[in-house]
Amino acid sequence: MSVVISGGGPAGMMLGLMLARAGVEVTVLEKHGDFLRDFRGDTVHASTVRLMDELGLGREFAELPQSRLGNMVVPVPGVGDVALSAFEKLPAPYNYIAMIPQWDLLDFLLRQARKEPSFTVRMNTEATGLIRDGGRVAGVRYRTRDGEEGEIRAALTVAADGRHSVLRREAGLVPEEFPVPFDTWWFRLPRHADEQGVPPNLAPAFGRGELAISLTREDYFQIAYFTAKGSDARLRAEGIERFRARIARLMPRYADRVDQLAGMDDVHLLDVRLNRLHRWYADGLLLIGDAAHAMSPAGGVGINLAIQDAVATAALLAEPLRRGRVTEADLARVQRRRWLPMAVIQRMQRLLHEVMFAPVLAGRRVGPPTRLVLLARFVPGFRQIPSRLIALGPRPEHAPAFARRASA
Repeated sequence: MSVVISGGGPAGMMLGLMLARAGVEVTVLEKHGDFLRDFRGDTVHASTVRLMDELGLGREFAELPQSRLGNMVVPVPGVGDVALSAFEKLPAPYNYIAMIPQWDLLDFLLRQARKEPSFTVRMNTEATGLIRDGGRVAGVRYRTRDGEEGEIRAALTVAADGRHSVLRREAGLVPEEFPVPFDTWWFRLPRHADEQGVPPNLAPAFGRGELAISLTREDYFQIAYFTAKGSDARLRAEGIERFRARIARLMPRYADRVDQLAGMDDVHLLDVRLNRLHRWYADGLLLIGDAAHAMSPAGGVGINLAIQDAVATAALLAEPLRRGRVTEADLARVQRRRWLPMAVIQRMQRLLHEVMFAPVLAGRRVGPPTRLVLLARFVPGFRQIPSRLIALGPRPEHAPAFARRASA
């Protein structure tokens, strides 16, 4: 049986690799010609690092350009910096989060998948609709960048085409939306040569009605500026000079380089969504990753949850695909397997929105919640709880036997 996957992101590429290793004929459609886009999720968590080892790819994966992300450390007046996480306390060697440009990760997965004879990728090709055979989805219609249109028929169609999924809309599936109090502006500032020793911790800065987080990358700082939902047009209208002044005031350590932001085109909006489908499948169709459940950037779990979806999908569907028949009951098993970890993480994110982000952005508080700081400082083991949820997830998946290979 054949599978067509719409979307060459982390979920689509991982699923394509694993199904191909099972001997399943799989075609991945990616609408772009490459993966080079700024400010996609770059945090690769311990669950994914371990998966690479299980797939026999750990050594090559470790050679990708990457840095290790430290703990979330918040400034507390009168106390100093307080760590809210403790990734280093997790079981070694999977006790860290790697920061890897997503294009490098996707290029890596594509190189590995192309080694499998049953794998095909079509770049510059976008799935535009569903083919139906009676009441069953039987493949996709597509359009290339050159305007060529066609069809690919498949026994199973997988929508891994993100939070604005075309195939989800075509299937008439509507996600439940949860309120989100903020959007995120991403931008980068240069990292000077004498700052190479700066600890790579997540460093938030709190102001009245605003919040920013700095992530230390190899040769630059990646900044996330959180602003009240729907503020993008107003803030852009204020112009780059006003925005530079905001960042210099909120994060004084970067005041000497904010002029590197040439204009508002250097600031990229993420319209934050938090939603989920109550049914991830129809006969012949399965949705995974952001197409099934868009995640908030809080915790940086989106890539890893999507990859975990892909692993569970391959593990549960490879054998039905090889037998020649995937039923709705088989697809329902994937949703049942992945529902709990998705729901737990989304509940954690909603709690973070309520207690951390909303009060700060509404101007009711400057700084983290007092209770959270007290728990982190005085309750032994507390910091390992969010660390484990973020790094490994509530139900980490393991590579099935058919996908494992000895390390090269």
